[in-house]
Amino acid sequence: MKIWLYTLAAWLLIASAAFAQELWVQTDADGNVRVHLYFFWSETCPHCLEAHPFIEAIPNQRPWVIVHLLEVSRQPDNAQRFIALAESLGQTANAVPTLIACGVMETGWDHAGSTGAALLQRLDACRTQALSGMPSASAPSPESTKVHIPLLGEVASDGLSLPAFTVILAGLDAFNPCAFFVLLFLLSLLAHQKSRFRMALIGGIFVLTSGLMYFAFMAAWLNVFQLLGALAWMTLAAGLLAIGAGLINIKDFFVFGRGISLSIPESRKPDIYRRARLILNAEHLPAMLGATILLAIAANFYELLCTAGFPMVYTRLLTLSELSPGARYAYLAFYNLIYVLPLALIVFVFVRTLGARKLSEREGRLLKLLSGVMMLELGLLLAVAPVLLSNLWISIALVMVAMGATALAAWWTRPNPPASEEA
Repeated sequence: MKIWLYTLAAWLLIASAAFAQELWVQTDADGNVRVHLYFFWSETCPHCLEAHPFIEAIPNQRPWVIVHLLEVSRQPDNAQRFIALAESLGQTANAVPTLIACGVMETGWDHAGSTGAALLQRLDACRTQALSGMPSASAPSPESTKVHIPLLGEVASDGLSLPAFTVILAGLDAFNPCAFFVLLFLLSLLAHQKSRFRMALIGGIFVLTSGLMYFAFMAAWLNVFQLLGALAWMTLAAGLLAIGAGLINIKDFFVFGRGISLSIPESRKPDIYRRARLILNAEHLPAMLGATILLAIAANFYELLCTAGFPMVYTRLLTLSELSPGARYAYLAFYNLIYVLPLALIVFVFVRTLGARKLSEREGRLLKLLSGVMMLELGLLLAVAPVLLSNLWISIALVMVAMGATALAAWWTRPNPPASEEA
């Protein structure tokens, strides 16, 4: 009888250990290790609301984490589960937010840089320990999980959505009708002087200054979001502002130049024209370069609202991602490199051809529509489901919708061919 009792006790211990292991870590049918994270929170808890976006976004960069979001103030079943899970660990369920992962229970939330970083380290360690107990063939090879990206260094292959999103969003942001207007006007004036060197130098200084100004503008947004932390209402506010900017730009396509607009005000254009002519009339190189820098700074201040929704959405997404401050600024630099490429290409084409070209009203309206539709889509996602912004396929779908709407509008507004004259 004693032997049977000891055997039964041993089997119960083995079964309970296996159950506990499944509670924290499990292996799916494909042999992939999944780590469970239990987040008990309340809608009336400010620290819970601050932690929620960070916790919800963890699977974006660590898809092997299964997050269980369990609200306890309005869901009695979740409250009972909280009590039972805490008791199984010899703890008491008496406060939220509480995070339980890999048999460790932590209550409270400071900010993403402390509590969040410690949680991510614990999850990584838990997965590493689970992988160490698997056959070597089951563990992913370092070569297959790391990709080198210029400026950003080594990036995990399961985190490629953020670099791809950066390229997509910065590429769309680059088609800024306000920036195009100022640069094309300046280069058209320079074309009359027939000097490729002068045009390349002034155009290059203008583009470089514009890129640095835009970087500073985005860094200011990033610092605001980092200062306020992962507050849920900040994400909602950024989404609503992006929605508003998108609707105004879409309005400009249909009713250009009437009502509220995120374009360079007509009252500011004479100042831009005056500064551009100062560049042309400058007799000495230092004066010419100084006038170019001043024009770029003034023009960028005037045009900041043109596509303000894109930097706001992007910097908010950066603060919701588990990145170090240095990595966030590296992503900003990468974003701004993509942003200035079309401007640099315009300078290159003008230098090669010495041509003169201005942005037509129709082209400006179409660029407004493209950026407006994209801002509206991004704002809606940021306000409703920010976690989807890091999904590569969602990003591609947003671009396709915006470009499709713009292509349809371009076809709809195409100029009518001149009527042929009868002999």
